[in-house]
Amino acid sequence: MRRAGPEILCGLVSVTVFLLFWEAASTPGAWQLTEVIPPPSTVLRRWSELLWSPDYWRSWTVTTSRVLVGFAIAVVLGVALGLLMAVNRTLYGIAFPTFEVLRPIPPLAWVPASIIFWPTQELSITFVIFLGAFTTMVINVLGGARAIDLRYFQAARSMGSGAWDIFRRITFPGTVPSILVGAEVGMGITWAIVVAGEMIAGGGASLSGTAGGLGYFIWTSYVGSSFPDIIVGMFSIGIGGFLSSAALRAIGKLATPYLRQR
Repeated sequence: MRRAGPEILCGLVSVTVFLLFWEAASTPGAWQLTEVIPPPSTVLRRWSELLWSPDYWRSWTVTTSRVLVGFAIAVVLGVALGLLMAVNRTLYGIAFPTFEVLRPIPPLAWVPASIIFWPTQELSITFVIFLGAFTTMVINVLGGARAIDLRYFQAARSMGSGAWDIFRRITFPGTVPSILVGAEVGMGITWAIVVAGEMIAGGGASLSGTAGGLGYFIWTSYVGSSFPDIIVGMFSIGIGGFLSSAALRAIGKLATPYLRQR
């Protein structure tokens, strides 16, 4: 807690320096480096206008709901598969080779196939988001379970503990920190993927007459050559990812009070 003050001050200073440099580099004058990127003052004026636009907030709602749904499914299935492979050697031998073959495929490479496979674009985008967080969750859970000291298991077995007792008292609690790390990393990936998915798939919901998400908002801003809107959409994605990661860190502190927090 004593470090919170200096950390916040350093963060404010870095943001201020960045904005000042951006303003100087994009404003006509001796320091101008680019004529394409609008200065932050222009972006802030446009952002203040968009804050009163229902379509902007509907885009926020659509993208956030997609992220949360895909992420929640990925956490549930990823934790389950990771733990099952960690405690069952037979399942590990069957599932892990296939998982390792599919894992290096970028989630965005699944977009064309998912559009063909799933009946709606909404399901296609959600599926791609799920893939982005799912592989991260499985790898982190599996690695966390395997990193637990074997002496804990040996001691438990020597005292007559069964498989279920070992799982609920050693394996799962010992894997919780890895689950939280995987969730935080996976959340960041989902925000990056949802934007690209909405751009490629055309927004999904936009076809039905409603907002198509922040990714679709950025794409339509690009098509309309509205550069301030593009930057507003980019920073909106950054804010969404930051708030999501902060929420997960707060949940992690509550779920693991036994860990030393720096």
